[in-house]
Amino acid sequence: MSPFRPCAVVPTYRHTEALSEVVRALGAQGLPVIVVDDGNVPAVAERIARICAAAGGVILLRREENGGKGTAVIDGIVRAAEAGFTHAVQVDADGQHDLSRVGDLLALARAHPAALVTGEPVYDRTIPRSRRAARWITHFWVAVNTLTFRYTDSMCGFRVYPVEATLELARSANIARRMAFDTEILVRFVWRGTDVLALPVSVTYPPGNFSNFALWDDNLRISAMHAKLFFGMLRRLPRLLRARLSRRSGRAPRHWAAITERGSYAGLWFLGTVYRLFGRRACLAVLSPVVLFFFLTGAEQRRGSLSYLRHAHAAGLIAERPGWGLSFRHFMAFASSAVDKLAAWTGNIPEHDVEGVNDGAFATAKQRGAGALILTAHFGTPEILRAIATLGERWSVTVLVHTVHAAQFNRLISAFSGSSVVRVVQVTSIGPDTAILLQEAVARGEWVVMAGDRVPVSGNARISWAPFLGESAPFPQGPHIL
Repeated sequence: MSPFRPCAVVPTYRHTEALSEVVRALGAQGLPVIVVDDGNVPAVAERIARICAAAGGVILLRREENGGKGTAVIDGIVRAAEAGFTHAVQVDADGQHDLSRVGDLLALARAHPAALVTGEPVYDRTIPRSRRAARWITHFWVAVNTLTFRYTDSMCGFRVYPVEATLELARSANIARRMAFDTEILVRFVWRGTDVLALPVSVTYPPGNFSNFALWDDNLRISAMHAKLFFGMLRRLPRLLRARLSRRSGRAPRHWAAITERGSYAGLWFLGTVYRLFGRRACLAVLSPVVLFFFLTGAEQRRGSLSYLRHAHAAGLIAERPGWGLSFRHFMAFASSAVDKLAAWTGNIPEHDVEGVNDGAFATAKQRGAGALILTAHFGTPEILRAIATLGERWSVTVLVHTVHAAQFNRLISAFSGSSVVRVVQVTSIGPDTAILLQEAVARGEWVVMAGDRVPVSGNARISWAPFLGESAPFPQGPHIL
Protein backbone atom coordinates (compact mmCIF):
# COMPACT_ATOMS: atom_id res chain seq x y z
CA MET A 1 0.00 0.00 0.00
CA SER A 2 1.23 3.49 -0.85
CA PRO A 3 2.36 5.75 2.00
CA PHE A 4 -0.35 8.06 3.31
CA ARG A 5 0.10 11.38 1.47
CA PRO A 6 -2.77 13.82 2.03
CA CYS A 7 -3.42 17.23 0.51
CA ALA A 8 -6.31 19.71 0.64
CA VAL A 9 -8.64 20.63 -2.22
CA VAL A 10 -10.54 23.92 -1.89
CA PRO A 11 -13.10 24.64 -4.65
CA THR A 12 -14.23 28.25 -4.76
CA TYR A 13 -16.85 30.16 -6.70
CA ARG A 14 -17.37 33.79 -5.63
CA HIS A 15 -16.11 33.05 -2.10
CA THR A 16 -12.99 35.04 -1.28
CA GLU A 17 -13.66 36.62 2.14
CA ALA A 18 -12.60 33.55 4.14
CA LEU A 19 -10.33 31.96 1.53
CA SER A 20 -7.10 33.47 2.86
CA GLU A 21 -7.74 32.13 6.38
CA VAL A 22 -8.81 28.72 5.05
CA VAL A 23 -5.61 28.38 3.01
CA ARG A 24 -3.47 29.62 5.91
CA ALA A 25 -5.07 27.20 8.40
CA LEU A 26 -4.59 24.23 6.08
CA GLY A 27 -0.99 25.17 5.33
CA ALA A 28 -0.26 25.57 9.05
CA GLN A 29 -1.20 21.91 9.48
CA GLY A 30 1.37 20.87 6.90
CA LEU A 31 -1.09 20.19 4.09
CA PRO A 32 -0.26 21.05 0.47
CA VAL A 33 -3.23 23.06 -0.81
CA ILE A 34 -4.92 22.91 -4.22
CA VAL A 35 -7.36 25.78 -4.86
CA VAL A 36 -9.77 25.38 -7.78
CA ASP A 37 -11.11 28.63 -9.26
CA ASP A 38 -14.42 27.42 -10.69
CA GLY A 39 -14.87 29.90 -13.54
CA ASN A 40 -15.01 33.12 -11.53
CA VAL A 41 -15.29 36.49 -13.25
CA PRO A 42 -11.88 38.15 -13.90
CA ALA A 43 -11.98 40.47 -10.87
CA VAL A 44 -12.72 37.60 -8.46
CA ALA A 45 -10.22 35.33 -10.21
CA GLU A 46 -7.56 38.00 -9.73
CA ARG A 47 -8.35 38.21 -6.02
CA ILE A 48 -8.11 34.42 -5.68
CA ALA A 49 -4.76 34.42 -7.49
CA ARG A 50 -3.39 37.10 -5.14
CA ILE A 51 -4.50 35.13 -2.07
CA CYS A 52 -2.84 31.96 -3.35
CA ALA A 53 0.36 33.78 -4.29
CA ALA A 54 0.55 35.43 -0.87
CA ALA A 55 0.14 32.08 0.89
CA GLY A 56 3.02 30.54 -1.06
CA GLY A 57 3.19 26.96 -2.30
CA VAL A 58 -0.50 26.81 -3.21
CA ILE A 59 -1.42 25.05 -6.46
CA LEU A 60 -4.05 27.14 -8.27
CA LEU A 61 -6.24 25.59 -10.98
CA ARG A 62 -8.31 27.91 -13.14
CA ARG A 63 -11.47 26.72 -14.92
CA GLU A 64 -12.63 28.97 -17.74
CA GLU A 65 -16.30 28.16 -17.13
CA ASN A 66 -18.23 27.45 -13.96
CA GLY A 67 -18.82 23.71 -13.81
CA GLY A 68 -20.26 23.42 -10.33
CA LYS A 69 -18.87 22.23 -7.03
CA GLY A 70 -18.57 18.58 -8.04
CA THR A 71 -16.67 19.41 -11.21
CA ALA A 72 -14.25 21.62 -9.27
CA VAL A 73 -13.69 18.96 -6.60
CA ILE A 74 -12.99 16.25 -9.19
CA ASP A 75 -10.60 18.56 -11.07
CA GLY A 76 -8.76 19.17 -7.80
CA ILE A 77 -8.57 15.45 -7.04
CA VAL A 78 -7.26 14.75 -10.55
CA ARG A 79 -4.47 17.26 -9.87
CA ALA A 80 -3.85 15.59 -6.50
CA ALA A 81 -3.43 12.23 -8.24
CA GLU A 82 -0.98 13.74 -10.73
CA ALA A 83 1.07 15.09 -7.81
CA GLY A 84 1.16 11.66 -6.12
CA PHE A 85 -1.23 12.36 -3.24
CA THR A 86 -3.26 9.42 -1.90
CA HIS A 87 -5.98 11.39 -0.08
CA ALA A 88 -7.62 14.78 -0.53
CA VAL A 89 -9.31 16.80 2.20
CA GLN A 90 -12.19 18.68 0.61
CA VAL A 91 -12.80 22.01 2.37
CA ASP A 92 -15.35 24.62 1.33
CA ALA A 93 -14.01 28.14 0.85
CA ASP A 94 -16.76 29.96 2.75
CA GLY A 95 -15.27 29.51 6.24
CA GLN A 96 -18.12 27.41 7.66
CA HIS A 97 -15.99 24.43 8.70
CA ASP A 98 -14.05 23.99 11.95
CA LEU A 99 -10.58 23.42 10.51
CA SER A 100 -9.20 22.35 13.89
CA ARG A 101 -10.88 19.00 13.06
CA VAL A 102 -8.74 18.39 9.97
CA GLY A 103 -6.23 16.41 12.03
CA ASP A 104 -8.98 14.18 13.43
CA LEU A 105 -10.41 13.49 9.97
CA LEU A 106 -6.94 12.66 8.65
CA ALA A 107 -6.21 10.39 11.63
CA LEU A 108 -9.34 8.40 10.81
CA ALA A 109 -8.43 8.31 7.12
CA ARG A 110 -4.91 7.13 7.94
CA ALA A 111 -6.35 4.30 10.06
CA HIS A 112 -8.88 3.43 7.31
CA PRO A 113 -7.20 4.44 4.02
CA ALA A 114 -9.84 2.84 1.78
CA ALA A 115 -12.75 4.64 3.48
CA LEU A 116 -14.51 7.89 2.70
CA VAL A 117 -14.19 9.98 5.86
CA THR A 118 -16.78 12.72 6.16
CA GLY A 119 -17.64 15.42 8.63
CA GLU A 120 -21.00 15.09 10.37
CA PRO A 121 -22.10 18.68 11.06
CA VAL A 122 -23.04 19.93 14.50
CA TYR A 123 -24.74 23.23 13.69
CA ASP A 124 -24.93 26.23 15.95
CA ARG A 125 -27.80 28.71 15.99
CA THR A 126 -26.60 30.49 12.85
CA ILE A 127 -27.98 27.82 10.49
CA PRO A 128 -31.03 29.06 8.56
CA ARG A 129 -34.20 27.04 9.20
CA SER A 130 -34.70 26.47 5.49
CA ARG A 131 -31.25 24.90 5.25
CA ARG A 132 -31.94 22.58 8.19
CA ALA A 133 -35.28 21.47 6.69
CA ALA A 134 -33.69 20.79 3.30
CA ARG A 135 -31.02 18.64 4.94
CA TRP A 136 -33.64 16.54 6.72
CA ILE A 137 -35.39 15.87 3.40
CA THR A 138 -32.09 14.77 1.88
CA HIS A 139 -31.35 12.69 5.00
CA PHE A 140 -34.61 10.80 4.45
CA TRP A 141 -33.85 10.01 0.81
CA VAL A 142 -30.28 8.99 1.57
CA ALA A 143 -31.63 6.58 4.19
CA VAL A 144 -34.01 5.12 1.58
CA ASN A 145 -31.31 4.81 -1.06
CA THR A 146 -28.68 3.29 1.26
CA LEU A 147 -31.10 1.22 3.41
CA THR A 148 -29.71 2.77 6.60
CA PHE A 149 -30.17 5.88 8.75
CA ARG A 150 -26.48 5.82 9.60
CA TYR A 151 -25.52 8.78 7.38
CA THR A 152 -27.15 11.76 9.04
CA ASP A 153 -25.78 14.53 6.80
CA SER A 154 -24.63 13.67 3.30
CA MET A 155 -24.38 17.32 2.19
CA CYS A 156 -21.31 18.22 4.24
CA GLY A 157 -18.43 19.45 2.09
CA PHE A 158 -15.75 18.66 4.70
CA ARG A 159 -14.32 15.25 3.78
CA VAL A 160 -11.28 13.12 3.14
CA TYR A 161 -11.51 11.36 -0.23
CA PRO A 162 -9.33 8.36 -1.15
CA VAL A 163 -7.98 9.75 -4.42
CA GLU A 164 -7.74 6.63 -6.60
CA ALA A 165 -11.13 5.20 -5.56
CA THR A 166 -12.84 8.57 -6.02
CA LEU A 167 -11.53 9.04 -9.55
CA GLU A 168 -12.47 5.48 -10.48
CA LEU A 169 -16.01 6.10 -9.20
CA ALA A 170 -16.23 9.43 -11.05
CA ARG A 171 -15.20 7.71 -14.30
CA SER A 172 -17.64 4.81 -13.95
CA ALA A 173 -20.78 6.67 -12.82
CA ASN A 174 -22.61 9.73 -14.08
CA ILE A 175 -22.35 11.66 -10.80
CA ALA A 176 -24.02 15.04 -10.43
CA ARG A 177 -21.45 17.82 -10.72
CA ARG A 178 -23.18 20.70 -8.95
CA MET A 179 -24.79 20.95 -5.48
CA ALA A 180 -25.99 17.34 -5.57
CA PHE A 181 -22.42 16.05 -5.85
CA ASP A 182 -21.67 15.62 -2.13
CA THR A 183 -24.77 13.50 -1.56
CA GLU A 184 -24.60 11.37 -4.70
CA ILE A 185 -20.96 10.40 -4.38
CA LEU A 186 -21.51 9.34 -0.75
CA VAL A 187 -24.45 7.12 -1.74
CA ARG A 188 -22.46 5.56 -4.57
CA PHE A 189 -19.54 4.86 -2.24
CA VAL A 190 -22.00 3.04 0.03
CA TRP A 191 -23.32 1.05 -2.93
CA ARG A 192 -19.77 -0.03 -3.80
CA GLY A 193 -19.28 -1.39 -0.28
CA THR A 194 -16.81 1.32 0.71
CA ASP A 195 -16.78 2.19 4.40
CA VAL A 196 -18.12 5.70 5.02
CA LEU A 197 -16.89 6.95 8.39
CA ALA A 198 -18.14 10.13 10.04
CA LEU A 199 -16.74 12.45 12.68
CA PRO A 200 -18.74 15.27 14.30
CA VAL A 201 -17.58 18.72 13.17
CA SER A 202 -18.80 22.14 14.23
CA VAL A 203 -20.36 24.20 11.44
CA THR A 204 -21.21 27.89 11.65
CA TYR A 205 -22.56 30.38 9.14
CA PRO A 206 -20.30 33.47 9.35
CA PRO A 207 -21.93 36.93 9.35
CA GLY A 208 -22.40 38.23 5.82
CA ASN A 209 -21.91 34.76 4.35
CA PHE A 210 -23.79 34.04 1.13
CA SER A 211 -24.67 30.81 -0.61
CA ASN A 212 -24.19 29.77 -4.23
CA PHE A 213 -27.27 27.56 -3.89
CA ALA A 214 -29.75 28.40 -6.67
CA LEU A 215 -33.12 27.86 -4.98
CA TRP A 216 -35.13 26.53 -7.92
CA ASP A 217 -32.44 25.10 -10.18
CA ASP A 218 -30.49 23.29 -7.48
CA ASN A 219 -33.62 21.97 -5.75
CA LEU A 220 -34.76 20.55 -9.09
CA ARG A 221 -31.34 19.00 -9.67
CA ILE A 222 -31.28 17.50 -6.17
CA SER A 223 -34.81 16.11 -6.62
CA ALA A 224 -33.79 14.56 -9.93
CA MET A 225 -30.69 13.10 -8.26
CA HIS A 226 -32.77 11.50 -5.49
CA ALA A 227 -35.13 10.01 -8.09
CA LYS A 228 -32.21 8.66 -10.13
CA LEU A 229 -30.63 7.12 -7.04
CA PHE A 230 -33.95 5.63 -5.92
CA PHE A 231 -34.39 3.69 -9.17
CA GLY A 232 -30.71 2.78 -9.03
CA MET A 233 -31.25 1.44 -5.52
CA LEU A 234 -34.21 -0.68 -6.72
CA ARG A 235 -32.02 -2.27 -9.41
CA ARG A 236 -29.37 -3.06 -6.80
CA LEU A 237 -31.76 -4.00 -3.99
CA PRO A 238 -31.00 -7.75 -3.73
CA ARG A 239 -27.24 -7.12 -3.76
CA LEU A 240 -27.52 -4.24 -1.28
CA LEU A 241 -29.58 -6.36 1.13
CA ARG A 242 -27.09 -9.23 0.92
CA ALA A 243 -24.17 -6.86 1.48
CA ARG A 244 -25.93 -5.19 4.40
CA LEU A 245 -26.65 -8.51 6.13
CA SER A 246 -23.09 -9.79 5.65
CA ARG A 247 -21.48 -6.53 6.75
CA ARG A 248 -23.71 -6.25 9.82
CA SER A 249 -22.08 -9.29 11.41
CA GLY A 250 -18.51 -8.41 10.47
CA ARG A 251 -18.38 -4.63 10.79
CA ALA A 252 -15.57 -3.32 12.97
CA PRO A 253 -16.67 -0.97 15.77
CA ARG A 254 -16.16 2.74 15.17
CA HIS A 255 -13.98 4.96 17.32
CA TRP A 256 -16.10 6.39 20.16
CA ALA A 257 -15.66 9.96 18.88
CA ALA A 258 -17.11 8.95 15.50
CA ILE A 259 -20.45 7.89 17.00
CA THR A 260 -22.89 10.76 17.20
CA GLU A 261 -26.11 11.27 19.11
CA ARG A 262 -29.39 9.84 17.95
CA GLY A 263 -32.68 11.61 18.53
CA SER A 264 -33.52 15.29 18.81
CA TYR A 265 -33.08 18.14 21.25
CA ALA A 266 -36.87 18.54 21.48
CA GLY A 267 -37.18 15.01 22.85
CA LEU A 268 -34.41 15.61 25.37
CA TRP A 269 -36.01 18.89 26.45
CA PHE A 270 -39.34 17.12 27.00
CA LEU A 271 -37.67 14.48 29.20
CA GLY A 272 -35.83 17.20 31.12
CA THR A 273 -39.13 18.97 31.74
CA VAL A 274 -40.73 15.72 32.95
CA TYR A 275 -37.84 15.31 35.39
CA ARG A 276 -38.12 18.88 36.63
CA LEU A 277 -41.90 18.64 37.19
CA PHE A 278 -42.40 15.05 38.34
CA GLY A 279 -39.01 13.76 39.49
CA ARG A 280 -36.65 10.90 38.74
CA ARG A 281 -39.06 7.95 38.77
CA ALA A 282 -41.50 9.58 36.37
CA CYS A 283 -38.65 10.54 34.03
CA LEU A 284 -37.32 6.95 33.99
CA ALA A 285 -40.84 5.63 33.35
CA VAL A 286 -41.20 7.92 30.32
CA LEU A 287 -37.67 7.00 29.23
CA SER A 288 -38.29 3.24 29.19
CA PRO A 289 -40.13 3.03 25.82
CA VAL A 290 -37.69 5.56 24.36
CA VAL A 291 -34.73 3.44 25.44
CA LEU A 292 -36.49 0.34 24.07
CA PHE A 293 -36.81 2.04 20.67
CA PHE A 294 -33.11 2.96 20.59
CA PHE A 295 -32.21 -0.52 21.83
CA LEU A 296 -34.14 -2.21 19.01
CA THR A 297 -32.92 0.16 16.28
CA GLY A 298 -29.34 0.74 17.48
CA ALA A 299 -27.57 -2.34 16.14
CA GLU A 300 -24.08 -0.91 16.61
CA GLN A 301 -24.75 0.15 20.21
CA ARG A 302 -26.42 -3.20 20.97
CA ARG A 303 -23.40 -5.09 19.64
CA GLY A 304 -21.12 -2.96 21.81
CA SER A 305 -23.23 -3.64 24.90
CA LEU A 306 -23.34 -7.41 24.32
CA SER A 307 -19.60 -7.52 23.64
CA TYR A 308 -18.88 -5.77 26.94
CA LEU A 309 -21.33 -7.96 28.88
CA ARG A 310 -19.83 -11.15 27.43
CA HIS A 311 -16.37 -10.04 28.51
CA ALA A 312 -17.66 -9.19 31.98
CA HIS A 313 -19.43 -12.56 32.20
CA ALA A 314 -16.29 -14.45 31.13
CA ALA A 315 -14.30 -12.56 33.77
CA GLY A 316 -16.77 -13.67 36.46
CA LEU A 317 -18.09 -10.16 37.16
CA ILE A 318 -21.72 -10.96 36.30
CA ALA A 319 -23.46 -14.29 36.84
CA GLU A 320 -26.26 -13.93 34.28
CA ARG A 321 -25.53 -15.14 30.78
CA PRO A 322 -25.61 -12.09 28.47
CA GLY A 323 -28.59 -11.78 26.17
CA TRP A 324 -30.98 -9.14 24.93
CA GLY A 325 -32.69 -8.85 28.33
CA LEU A 326 -29.45 -8.06 30.14
CA SER A 327 -28.36 -5.76 27.32
CA PHE A 328 -31.61 -3.78 27.58
CA ARG A 329 -31.01 -3.34 31.33
CA HIS A 330 -27.52 -2.13 30.38
CA PHE A 331 -29.14 0.49 28.13
CA MET A 332 -31.46 1.50 30.98
CA ALA A 333 -28.42 1.91 33.24
CA PHE A 334 -27.07 4.49 30.79
CA ALA A 335 -30.46 6.24 30.81
CA SER A 336 -30.42 6.27 34.62
CA SER A 337 -26.91 7.72 34.56
CA ALA A 338 -28.07 10.46 32.17
CA VAL A 339 -30.90 11.38 34.56
CA ASP A 340 -28.36 11.49 37.42
CA LYS A 341 -26.21 13.88 35.39
CA LEU A 342 -29.21 16.16 34.95
CA ALA A 343 -30.00 15.87 38.67
CA ALA A 344 -26.43 16.80 39.59
CA TRP A 345 -26.37 19.88 37.37
CA THR A 346 -29.76 21.13 38.53
CA GLY A 347 -28.82 20.85 42.20
CA ASN A 348 -31.13 17.95 43.03
CA ILE A 349 -28.34 15.81 44.47
CA PRO A 350 -27.21 17.63 47.61
CA GLU A 351 -23.57 17.55 48.57
CA HIS A 352 -24.20 15.59 51.78
CA ASP A 353 -25.60 12.68 49.73
CA VAL A 354 -22.32 12.23 47.88
CA GLU A 355 -19.63 10.22 49.61
CA GLY A 356 -15.97 11.16 49.50
CA VAL A 357 -16.25 14.89 48.78
CA ASN A 358 -15.98 16.18 52.36
CA ASP A 359 -13.32 13.72 53.52
CA GLY A 360 -10.22 11.98 52.23
CA ALA A 361 -8.17 13.49 49.44
CA PHE A 362 -10.80 16.11 48.56
CA ALA A 363 -10.93 17.44 52.11
CA THR A 364 -7.13 17.55 52.27
CA ALA A 365 -6.90 19.49 49.01
CA LYS A 366 -9.66 21.85 50.13
CA GLN A 367 -7.98 22.59 53.48
CA ARG A 368 -4.63 23.24 51.84
CA GLY A 369 -6.22 25.40 49.16
CA ALA A 370 -4.21 23.37 46.68
CA GLY A 371 -5.15 22.50 43.16
CA ALA A 372 -5.41 18.96 41.90
CA LEU A 373 -5.53 16.85 38.76
CA ILE A 374 -8.53 14.53 39.12
CA LEU A 375 -8.79 11.48 36.87
CA THR A 376 -12.25 9.96 36.55
CA ALA A 377 -13.55 6.84 34.83
CA HIS A 378 -16.70 6.19 32.83
CA PHE A 379 -18.32 4.37 35.72
CA GLY A 380 -21.12 5.94 37.69
CA THR A 381 -21.68 9.66 37.29
CA PRO A 382 -18.43 11.66 37.60
CA GLU A 383 -20.34 14.79 36.56
CA ILE A 384 -21.60 14.95 40.15
CA LEU A 385 -18.13 16.14 41.16
CA ARG A 386 -18.25 18.92 38.57
CA ALA A 387 -21.78 19.92 39.53
CA ILE A 388 -21.13 20.08 43.29
CA ALA A 389 -18.05 22.22 42.76
CA THR A 390 -19.98 24.49 40.39
CA LEU A 391 -23.24 24.84 42.28
CA GLY A 392 -21.45 25.71 45.50
CA GLU A 393 -19.18 28.11 43.59
CA ARG A 394 -16.40 27.27 46.04
CA TRP A 395 -13.97 25.55 43.74
CA SER A 396 -12.73 26.56 40.32
CA VAL A 397 -12.96 23.59 38.00
CA THR A 398 -11.43 23.03 34.56
CA VAL A 399 -12.83 20.01 32.73
CA LEU A 400 -11.24 18.32 29.72
CA VAL A 401 -14.00 16.90 27.54
CA HIS A 402 -14.97 15.76 24.08
CA THR A 403 -18.53 17.05 23.71
CA VAL A 404 -18.97 17.46 19.95
CA HIS A 405 -20.47 13.96 19.66
CA ALA A 406 -22.99 14.79 22.44
CA ALA A 407 -23.91 18.37 21.58
CA GLN A 408 -27.66 17.99 22.14
CA PHE A 409 -27.33 16.45 25.61
CA ASN A 410 -24.80 19.08 26.66
CA ARG A 411 -27.12 21.78 25.34
CA LEU A 412 -29.86 20.36 27.59
CA ILE A 413 -27.54 20.38 30.62
CA SER A 414 -26.63 23.99 29.87
CA ALA A 415 -30.28 25.02 29.53
CA PHE A 416 -31.39 23.35 32.77
CA SER A 417 -28.39 24.15 34.97
CA GLY A 418 -28.18 27.88 34.32
CA SER A 419 -24.87 29.67 34.82
CA SER A 420 -21.71 27.65 35.29
CA VAL A 421 -18.22 28.56 36.42
CA VAL A 422 -16.74 25.41 34.93
CA ARG A 423 -14.14 26.03 32.23
CA VAL A 424 -14.25 23.42 29.46
CA VAL A 425 -11.26 22.45 27.29
CA GLN A 426 -11.95 20.21 24.29
CA VAL A 427 -9.67 17.16 24.20
CA THR A 428 -9.28 17.58 20.43
CA SER A 429 -7.25 20.75 21.03
CA ILE A 430 -4.73 19.57 23.64
CA GLY A 431 -1.13 20.50 22.94
CA PRO A 432 1.92 21.76 24.85
CA ASP A 433 0.17 25.10 25.38
CA THR A 434 -2.78 23.28 26.97
CA ALA A 435 -0.46 21.42 29.34
CA ILE A 436 1.03 24.75 30.45
CA LEU A 437 -2.45 26.25 30.89
CA LEU A 438 -3.53 23.31 33.07
CA GLN A 439 -0.34 23.42 35.13
CA GLU A 440 -1.01 27.10 35.83
CA ALA A 441 -4.62 26.27 36.76
CA VAL A 442 -3.49 23.70 39.34
CA ALA A 443 -0.94 26.18 40.71
CA ARG A 444 -3.80 28.67 41.25
CA GLY A 445 -5.67 26.09 43.31
CA GLU A 446 -8.08 24.94 40.59
CA TRP A 447 -9.26 21.39 40.10
CA VAL A 448 -8.54 19.96 36.65
CA VAL A 449 -10.81 17.02 35.81
CA MET A 450 -10.46 14.60 32.92
CA ALA A 451 -11.43 11.04 32.05
CA GLY A 452 -8.52 8.65 32.40
CA ASP A 453 -9.98 5.77 30.41
CA ARG A 454 -10.79 7.12 26.94
CA VAL A 455 -8.39 6.49 24.08
CA PRO A 456 -7.35 9.61 22.14
CA VAL A 457 -9.72 11.21 19.65
CA SER A 458 -6.92 11.65 17.09
CA GLY A 459 -5.68 8.13 16.52
CA ASN A 460 -3.70 5.66 18.59
CA ALA A 461 -0.32 7.35 18.96
CA ARG A 462 -0.36 7.77 22.75
CA ILE A 463 -1.90 4.63 24.19
CA SER A 464 -0.69 1.74 26.32
CA TRP A 465 -2.10 -1.77 26.26
CA ALA A 466 -3.05 -3.54 29.49
CA PRO A 467 -5.07 -6.64 30.47
CA PHE A 468 -8.76 -5.78 30.89
CA LEU A 469 -11.65 -8.25 31.20
CA GLY A 470 -9.54 -11.06 29.82
CA GLU A 471 -8.08 -9.25 26.80
CA SER A 472 -5.58 -6.53 26.00
CA ALA A 473 -7.25 -3.12 25.87
CA PRO A 474 -5.91 0.36 24.98
CA PHE A 475 -5.62 3.03 27.68
CA PRO A 476 -4.60 6.66 27.15
CA GLN A 477 -1.20 7.98 28.21
CA GLY A 478 -2.31 11.63 28.03
CA PRO A 479 -3.83 11.96 31.53
CA HIS A 480 -0.72 10.53 33.17
CA ILE A 481 1.60 12.66 31.04
CA LEU A 482 -0.35 15.76 32.11
